[in-house]
Amino acid sequence: MHELLRNTPDLETLDKRYLFHPFTALADHERNGPMVIVKGEGVWLEDNHGRRYIDGMAGLWCVNVGYGRREIADAIHHQAVTLPYFHAFSSWATDTPILLAEKIIEMAPVPMSKVFFGQSGSDANDTQVKLVWYYNNARGKPEKKKIIARNRGYHGVTVVSASLTGMPALHSGFDLPLPFVRYTTAPYRLWEATPGMSDAAFTAKLARDLEDLILAEGPETVGAVIMEPVMGAGGVIVPPEGYYVAIRAVLDKYDVLLIADEVISGFGRLGTMFGSTAMAMQPDLITVAKGITSAYVPLSGCIVSEKVWRTIVDGQSKLGAFGHGYTYSAHPLAAAAALANLKIIEDDGLVAQAASRGALMHEKLQQAFAGHPLVGEIRGRGLVGAVEFVAKKEPATRFDPTLKIAGRIVKAALAEGLITRALPHADTISFSPPFVISEEEVALMVSRARKAVDTVMDELVREKIWSA
Repeated sequence: MHELLRNTPDLETLDKRYLFHPFTALADHERNGPMVIVKGEGVWLEDNHGRRYIDGMAGLWCVNVGYGRREIADAIHHQAVTLPYFHAFSSWATDTPILLAEKIIEMAPVPMSKVFFGQSGSDANDTQVKLVWYYNNARGKPEKKKIIARNRGYHGVTVVSASLTGMPALHSGFDLPLPFVRYTTAPYRLWEATPGMSDAAFTAKLARDLEDLILAEGPETVGAVIMEPVMGAGGVIVPPEGYYVAIRAVLDKYDVLLIADEVISGFGRLGTMFGSTAMAMQPDLITVAKGITSAYVPLSGCIVSEKVWRTIVDGQSKLGAFGHGYTYSAHPLAAAAALANLKIIEDDGLVAQAASRGALMHEKLQQAFAGHPLVGEIRGRGLVGAVEFVAKKEPATRFDPTLKIAGRIVKAALAEGLITRALPHADTISFSPPFVISEEEVALMVSRARKAVDTVMDELVREKIWSA
């Protein structure tokens, strides 16, 4: 099939004529057109001109078991010819979502009760907000509806989940955020901690910022806080030691639920099956997507604690039947893909491999970038990492954002045969390769990134934009 696609005349022109791209500078796209990928195997992608690239981002943090896994393709095919679809409304069920829900509850990082399935992390976080509202209505606290997210947090792009996302670029032009959302400080040491601040002091500040916000809003109005164990698109920001213990203490004090957005970190990315385990997080609700199927088929889930579940069930007496769901909730084909994907992760020991390859990746990133004159910080956890670039190290000084330094580096990396990603609202590039990446491919990925950074540094010097 990919040979047919590669030989299709002028895919770039057809794309510009017909396809509306997400998260794209549309006017630039109309001029320059797309990169068209037609084949993937392991950690490698191939475009319609035969050029090959290391996928340093596993798509969008999601193709965890790598491209071309026949086990998942076979599971999808079998399910498609056996039962491609039936709905889950009004107590109807199909077999694979039942088995998948059982497996997820058994592997959950803290005791949980039920799984509600959707299609994407965005719709799952939208559902989480509705669950929080329903929960508080059911227990007679209808004012407890505000949701606190973090500045720079990423939680999706539906009207609700884009509001939870603490990035102005996702609000501009869309009349967002919605008025019930508030934002607290991100655990972003480079810009939020004072020089020399200890982890304990930084944690105390962050917990105090959250508590002050809850008190300012009125605890009786705050229903939940949503947080990624490690912040992904916001910069691969790893909280300091003890952070989530301190956050949980604040939430318990004011009867506020904690939603763990595990869309990126779930199913092995941080070197543990769930990011909540790696970061000592104790959530009431967990959002999963991406790695649950390694993105072979769209699927998401809201994992619900017994406390929340029982309150929702008991609410039927005054609220009636639970009036929320999607045509594709608990889709049997998506569940079959997820079961095959999770079997690969377990059978091949890919969580442990993500931890070991992640350790190697961070070692290589330190070797390549620790002394680089453009680098302000190298950070990450497990098999996810980031390098942030600054105009000046002491004190840390940002580049003029109009220079788009990270974007230039990503373009230079592409010329080297590496796909990485420029993260929004910071000059940061990220790394989140498939778990199946080899030690040699890790080294090649980092070396290609270093070449790209050096290329851009030389350009900045020639253009008299920057000097060491």
